[in-house]
Amino acid sequence: MTQQLQDEFDSSVENAEAWMKAIQERLRINDNTKGPRSALEARLRETEKIRALEPEGSLKMDLILVKADAALRSISEDKKHEVLSKLKDIKALWEETAIYITHCHSRIEWVWLHWSEYLKAQNEFYTWIHNMRVTLEPDIELQLSLKEKQWQLSHAQVLQNDVLNQSVLLERLLEEAASLFSRIGDPSVDEDAQKKMRVEYEGIRQEAQNRVKLLETITKEHEQYSASVNQFQSWLNGVTEKLNCCIGGATKSSAEDKLKALKKIAKDIRSGGNKWKHLENQCAEVIQNTSPLGSARLKDELEELRKALEKLKLLSSEEEERLLKIQQSESAYESQARQLEADIQQLRKDLQRLENDLDPGEGEKTEDEFVTLWKKCNATRAALAAEESKIERLKAQLKELLRFSQDVQPHAESVVSAIQQYQSVRSKTSKMSTDAEAQLWILIQNPLQSFEQWKPSVQMLLETPEPQLDHIEAALAESSQFKEKLMTVQLKKDMLNNVLGEEKAESFLQEVAEASKEREILHKSLLQSKSKLQNMMLQHMNFDAGFAPLQKKLSAIKAKLDLEKESRPDLLGRKTQLQRLQMIQDDLAELAIHMEEVEKLVQSNTTHRHEMNQLSSDSQALKRSLEMMIQQSEDHVQKHWAYNDKLSDLQQWISVTREKIDSCQGADGEQSTEGRLEDLERLLAEFPDKEIQLHLVEARGQLVMDNSSPEETAHVQGELDQLKESWKSLKEMATGLLRKWQLNRPVADRKKKRAFVDSRWTSRPAFHLFDVDPNHKQEKMGEGQSTSSHLKLLHDFEEWLRGENTKLTKILAGTPSSTEEIKAHQSKLEELQSHVPHGQHLFEDLLHLHPVVGSSEDLEELRYRWMLYKSKLREALSSRVDPAQQCVFLSCSLVCVLQERSGGVCSYLHRVCRAALPLQLLLLLLLLLAFLLPLAEETHSCTLANNFARSFKLMLRYEGPPPT
Repeated sequence: MTQQLQDEFDSSVENAEAWMKAIQERLRINDNTKGPRSALEARLRETEKIRALEPEGSLKMDLILVKADAALRSISEDKKHEVLSKLKDIKALWEETAIYITHCHSRIEWVWLHWSEYLKAQNEFYTWIHNMRVTLEPDIELQLSLKEKQWQLSHAQVLQNDVLNQSVLLERLLEEAASLFSRIGDPSVDEDAQKKMRVEYEGIRQEAQNRVKLLETITKEHEQYSASVNQFQSWLNGVTEKLNCCIGGATKSSAEDKLKALKKIAKDIRSGGNKWKHLENQCAEVIQNTSPLGSARLKDELEELRKALEKLKLLSSEEEERLLKIQQSESAYESQARQLEADIQQLRKDLQRLENDLDPGEGEKTEDEFVTLWKKCNATRAALAAEESKIERLKAQLKELLRFSQDVQPHAESVVSAIQQYQSVRSKTSKMSTDAEAQLWILIQNPLQSFEQWKPSVQMLLETPEPQLDHIEAALAESSQFKEKLMTVQLKKDMLNNVLGEEKAESFLQEVAEASKEREILHKSLLQSKSKLQNMMLQHMNFDAGFAPLQKKLSAIKAKLDLEKESRPDLLGRKTQLQRLQMIQDDLAELAIHMEEVEKLVQSNTTHRHEMNQLSSDSQALKRSLEMMIQQSEDHVQKHWAYNDKLSDLQQWISVTREKIDSCQGADGEQSTEGRLEDLERLLAEFPDKEIQLHLVEARGQLVMDNSSPEETAHVQGELDQLKESWKSLKEMATGLLRKWQLNRPVADRKKKRAFVDSRWTSRPAFHLFDVDPNHKQEKMGEGQSTSSHLKLLHDFEEWLRGENTKLTKILAGTPSSTEEIKAHQSKLEELQSHVPHGQHLFEDLLHLHPVVGSSEDLEELRYRWMLYKSKLREALSSRVDPAQQCVFLSCSLVCVLQERSGGVCSYLHRVCRAALPLQLLLLLLLLLAFLLPLAEETHSCTLANNFARSFKLMLRYEGPPPT
């Protein structure tokens, strides 16, 4: 019974599998959207038939589930796994088949619907093309007037906007055609068909644009012509109105004004002819695009404008001739009367100007003002003589006006008044000239008379034994004033000749010249007296002003130097004292410069010379004392600096050596003792050189104490005592530690260990504590060479490993953000990986030397650090691998570490497991969660199953149940 159930289950699985494969094969044959529309429709019908068979597949799966449930209940546990595996495979195959059915049918149906919508839009587009072509093919009709042309243009613009709006629909249609062509590959939607649609649209658009441009040109020409006609009509009305105003008798303007207005009007009328010619040319262009009836109307309108312009021109010329005749009859009298009045007014202005220039003013006048007045009087006389001819000409013009019939009485009164004004100005000029000459002679003699009165007082001042400087300066100022006055009189020779006459003027100028010579002699004498007084006063004042500050400054410098003679207790005080002494030296140098300037003022004064010599000798003595003090201070500071440097170096070495020895004492174990013993011997080898340095420090300290104060001497002595005590304790500690280690060594192991005493150390008996056993010297020499080679290799490998680990730490500390930084990060890690063989070679050399030297804890620690570095480097290189691979890799690394590690070392194994196992457990947990994620989706999601929509860029928006 059990075998029968299992056979039935196997049979149902085989039947269902064969049915599903047949369905998939039919779908594969029809799963294609390429080809013509009939073939696509046939595939759509076939996929609908296949989709109708999906319930049959569901029944087969239900039957399989029933058979499987019955078989699982009756078979043993070891065969259930086989049944469940087959059941899982057939479920997966059915799910794949069902999804394939839905996807294939949906894809073909979507393409079919897309193609249908495209053909509908294409038919609408070609219908619109045909209608627009029928509308745009007829030629443009000629219109009657401007209003009809504007209507025609508006209609064409509406058609153009319709064509431009169709461009958006065309682009959408072309995009749909390109999308369809990429899916079906049918020639009806290929690139040629798309280009044909675009060419037909471009032809319609270009024809519509050309039609609009032509109508715009025609309308614009007519609008410009209409505007020109209106403008010309307005101009014609304005000119006619102006001409009527000039002709009308209501105006009271003169004939001349009317004539000017008519000339302007005539000029405008002549320019109107050019405007009419321009209208005629515009009319000819407009008639070409206007209907015959409209053209006749335009011609009649233009002819009426021409007749109105001709009529206006004839009327203007007749009126202008009439006004010219009236103007010629009145021009003669007007011109002569105006000329007479102008000449009278000019004469009166000239006479008034001459009379105003003769105004003498009020108050007393100076010599220059009288000279100016006298010259004005003479110039006015000459001008009045020239005006007599104008008086005669006025009389002649008045006689000419008497021949006309107009009243000339006002012009005659004006001529008489001008003649009376001329007679009055001439009499006034003669009187003022005589008065000015008398006053001028009195003023010219004043400087000479004042000089004669001043000369005796100056002669008395010069004869005084000790005159005062203020009196001499006042006399010099007065002399300069007389010089200017006398020189001014001599420069007025021409004026004196005109006023006094040549003989009287010559005699007066000779007297002035003699007075000038006497003034020069007196002036020179006054200058000599002033110079002597000034030299005496200046010498005395300059020396007193310069000598007193020098004495004060020298006393201040002496006081500062006395304060600096006291010794300082420490180095800082010495340096400060040296700086102050250098500042005093600068002050003394500045004082010497000032002394040289004051010495220039000392000439023949013996008292001043003695005082300057005494000041100079004091300054030189002070300078020598200062230089000695500066030299002593500099020597002492230099010695103290050298002592401090050597003392600090030796104290630092003692401190570092003490720390090293303390670290040697803290080590435990025999192997550690062997390693520390060599370090101790290396330190003891430096003791002889440092002992010599100790003696040098003591000698430098003694030099410092010889020239120091008691306080400073005590301080230096304390430092030296402390240094000796530190040296003694260090030496005792080092030698005691060495003796202790050598006594505690087992005698049986001495052949296996390296020699403790270096060849350089044994050559110095002062620090060689005791000899090694003579029976083992040869063995120790060979073992020492092997140990030295082993230590060198160990040190080299430690340095190399430390450098590589530092590089790896820096690389892992960075966080790359861009692709370039990630590549650089990876290349650096690969470079470190290329150095690993070299490090492995160094480590193997240490292992080969290990049997000879023996094992130690240092080598085990170094092995652990080497394996840990390689593990970190591998983890960094495999950071981009998936978690499962990382887990396997870390497990392998752990196995390798355990294999390389020598057995029985529990501490090493504990450290490796503690570092690796938590990370592996975490990665395994993440991997398990990744496997359990699909089980969280309890219900079947149609959105996730039917993901065919995600494979297309262009999709139809569809809201509702699935279409199948």
